[in-house]
Amino acid sequence: MMLLSLREESLLPIGLGNHVKKVLFFFSLVLLMVMSTDALAHAVAQGDKGYIQEITGTNLIAFIYLGAKHMVTGYDHILFLFGVVFFLYRLNHVALYVSLFALGHSTTMLLGVYFNIGINSHIIDAIIGLSVVYKAMDNLGAFQRWFGFQPNTKLATLLFGFCHGFGLSSKIIDYNISPDGLMPNLLAFNIGVEIGQMLALCVILIVMGFWRRHTHFYRQAYTANVVMMSFGFMLIGYQLTGYVVSQ
Repeated sequence: MMLLSLREESLLPIGLGNHVKKVLFFFSLVLLMVMSTDALAHAVAQGDKGYIQEITGTNLIAFIYLGAKHMVTGYDHILFLFGVVFFLYRLNHVALYVSLFALGHSTTMLLGVYFNIGINSHIIDAIIGLSVVYKAMDNLGAFQRWFGFQPNTKLATLLFGFCHGFGLSSKIIDYNISPDGLMPNLLAFNIGVEIGQMLALCVILIVMGFWRRHTHFYRQAYTANVVMMSFGFMLIGYQLTGYVVSQ
C-alpha cells in the first residue's frame, strides 16, 4: 500500500527543519480555528440541527444534501481519507480501500441510529483523531521502523471506518430524528455521505496527481504526514479536553 521508497529513503530528515516547523505552526493555527466552528466541525451545523429536529416523514433530498455536506465539511473524515489514498496509485487499490472505509462507516451509522447505540461524542471523535494518527504513522513506515511489525492496512481501514460511522450515528441520535420515515431518511443520509466522500476523493486525487509529479514529492510527503499526525494528536487532545470539561 505504501511506497517503500519513502521508508527506505536515506535522505529523509530525522528532525524537522525551521521551514517545516513554520508549516506545522501555521497549519496548527488553521486547524484550531476550524475546530472552533460548528459549521466545519464533526457535529452537524446548528441550522441543520434545527431543521432535522423539525421535519417529519420521508425527506430523501434533504437528507442526501445533509449527508453530503457533513462529509465534505468533516475535516476528520477528510484527513483520514487523505491519508488512506496518499500512497495509492492504482484506481483499483483506491476503490478497494475507499470501499472498505465506506462499508465500515455505513454499517455502524445505520445500525447505531436504528438500534439507538450512542457513544459519547468526545470519546468517539478522539478515536477518529487516533485513526488520523494511525494512518500518518502507517504512511511514514513508523510501525515497521519503531515496533518491527506492519498492521493489516485493509483491516485497519475497515475498523476505523466502523469508528467513523459511530461518530456519525452518535451525532444523529443527539438530534432526535423523527421515527416517521427514519430508515429511508437514514439511507438517504448515507447516500449523501457517499456522494460527499466521492466529491472529496476526486479533489484529493486530482491534487495528488499534480503533486506526485513534483521533483521533491517524497521529501514533502514526509512533512505532510508529520503535519497530518500532528493534526490527529490535536484532535485527540481537543476531544479529550472536551470530555473532561463536560463531566
